[in-house]
Formats: sequence, C-alpha cells, structure tokens
Amino acid sequence: MLAPRAGRIGVSPTMKVAAEALKLKAQGVDVVDLGAGEPDFPTPVHVSQAAHAAIDANFTKYTTNSGTEDLRQAVADRYRADYGVEYSTKEIIISAGGKQGLYNAAMVLFSAGDEVITHMPGWPTLVEQIRLADATPIIVRTHAEDGFSLRAAPLLSAITPRTRGIMVNSPGNPTGALISERDLAAVADEAARRGIWILLDLCYEKLIYDPTPHNLPRVLTERMRDRTVLCGSASKAYAMTGWRCGWTLAPAEVVNACNALQSHSTSNVCSITQKAVLAAVSGPQQCVTDMLDEYRRRRDLMCQLLADEPRLRVLKPAGAFYLFLDVSEFLSPDGVRTSAQLAQCLLDDVRVAITPGEAFDAPGFIRVSYATSTEQLERGASRIIDYVRALERRAAIAR
Repeated sequence: MLAPRAGRIGVSPTMKVAAEALKLKAQGVDVVDLGAGEPDFPTPVHVSQAAHAAIDANFTKYTTNSGTEDLRQAVADRYRADYGVEYSTKEIIISAGGKQGLYNAAMVLFSAGDEVITHMPGWPTLVEQIRLADATPIIVRTHAEDGFSLRAAPLLSAITPRTRGIMVNSPGNPTGALISERDLAAVADEAARRGIWILLDLCYEKLIYDPTPHNLPRVLTERMRDRTVLCGSASKAYAMTGWRCGWTLAPAEVVNACNALQSHSTSNVCSITQKAVLAAVSGPQQCVTDMLDEYRRRRDLMCQLLADEPRLRVLKPAGAFYLFLDVSEFLSPDGVRTSAQLAQCLLDDVRVAITPGEAFDAPGFIRVSYATSTEQLERGASRIIDYVRALERRAAIAR
C-alpha cells in the first residue's frame, strides 16, 4: 500500500518520548520531564522583539526560497567571527531547522550504492536520512570507556571504495562527546584524498562547557572546502526550537541543489522567524553564554545527585545538555529486561520521562536531559534512584 521507503523509517523515538510526556501533562499528570531535547529557557527578549517588529511591519509574505539576503549574510558573519571561515551568501541556505539542512544535503549528495559513515550512540535521524537517500549507513561505534569520543581510526577503517560521505555530530546527542580537531583533521585529510564528503552537524556548537579546541569548521575548510557541508541551527543556542530555523554552508553547487529541493518541499522558512534569527545571530551573544553557564551548573548538580547511586554509571558530558547513564546493572531476565522497558516503567510508575538508549542504538543506557529547572532535576534524580533500587529489591526477593 505504501511506498517502500515508508517501510524503512519510523517516527523519531526522541519525538515519541516528548509526545507521551506532553499528553500526560495535558491530562494534568505531574510528570518530571527529563526527556526533552530542547532548552527550557524563554527565547531571548531581543529576539522575540524582532519577531514582533516583523509582524508590525507586515513582514509576513514569502521570502526568497533560500532565505533573506540579510539573514544569510548574518550567518556568514557569525561563522567568520566564531570560526574564521569565509562563506558568501550564495554558499548559504536557510532551512526549517538544522534537521532539514542535513536532510537536503543527504538527498542531493547521496544515492543508491553509496555508503555513508556515521556514528553511534548517536542521533538516529542521521541514519534515517542516509536511508531515505537510498544510501547505506555504515555505523562506527563509540564507547563509554573512552568517553564516547569519536576517533579518527575507526572512521578511517570504515572507508571502502563505495564511501561517499561521512556524517559527524559534535558535540553529540545523546552523549555530549566531541571529536577533537586532531581526529577530524586526520579524517579530513583522507577524505580529501579520496573525494569523500564530510557533513558536520553543529546543532550543539554553542554548548561546550570547558575551554576545548573545537574549531571544526576551520579544520574542514582548510583541508577540503569543496567537499565540506556545515549544518547549524538557532534551536539550541538561542532557545528557539519552535521557531524552526537552521542553515547550511556548502559549495554553491550543493546549495543550489538544496535550494531546488527545498523549493518543491517547504519553500522558505517563516518570514517572521527569519527576522528573529537575524536578531539572534547578529545581536548580543551574552544570552548564549548565560544559558551555557546555567547548563554547566545543572550538569554538575545532576552528576552529583545521581552519584548517590554509583551503579547508575554516568560520564560528565563535554557538551550538549544530556547525561547518558549506563543502567545495565538494574536490568535482568527476571525483572525489567531492557532500558526501553525501564524508560516506560519510569514514565508509567513514577512519572519520569527519559529517553531509552535503544533510540540511539545503545541498549542498556538512558538519556537524561538537564534542560529543566533545579527543582525538576532534584525530583527526577530522586525518583529514578528510588525506582531502580526498588527494582533491585524485588529482584532479590524473587530469587
């Protein structure tokens, strides 16, 4: 009945958790939502004011499909200031979130017979987009004992004559891990030699907690600018998830192809959103720093709270706003068998929403978002610890 591609994909598991939590909240249920992949902060005032001004000025019509010239220039200016890379407005397209930017790029660059390397645990959308482009995803595993860091050696060893692209997310969702400049440089040198594309997902680029060399755009553009695609977003950095705006910086040929594809799908991003994002990327950046400082405080608090139960093994993330907990010691054949089942039990029994590791190809783990208030973090950590300890007691009695 449906086209074959419809059978290759499912609803995003991260969005599914959010939908379940929202449904319960709408029913008046007291849910501690630690599943959200979005900031809990309000959009900065100056950004919202720019949107109001756009409405008042009746800036409510179609814009150029690829985004307004002033917004594309502002993105170019932002990347020049932040990374020292030079892009013209003809090499930039504005899309409905970073997700659409990545999707557009995958669709215009990859096809049947191609292999595209990416990494897990990781954002499942990257894998699904590769499949939607009729290409074959090749998964490189990262490991808890190495902090889930993405290393050059396994990426390079995954390259075959059919490799067309490599998709990297750093900082990564769900682990918060980074790829180092040195590792990416090694990958880029080999990719340049072989004519392989590198797509870099920079959704969490503003959420790195400690002084760490992470100028990935410069690493790539210095080595292989003609095969580099950079995708960014206003969503996480400026607390603008619902505004739906991202961007792609790439060679003009790629941007032109993405523009043609987008012209037959969504057309331009909401005109009002574009004015708001213009204010965000070109205006004062102190709001970004303030949110990062608060996320750092919450990260450290949540690590401290969960340390009360050492069998919940957690690594302190370098970026993003998630903890990726190893819960395998609380799973058993006679009780809760999987982290997916544990996630459902936490929601059903103690009303805590988290995301199971299965969503990221990492069974035995759960993702806990700390993009929420201190009160919610304290309540959530307490409920999680009490619940897994109760599981253990029941399992002991059963034995």
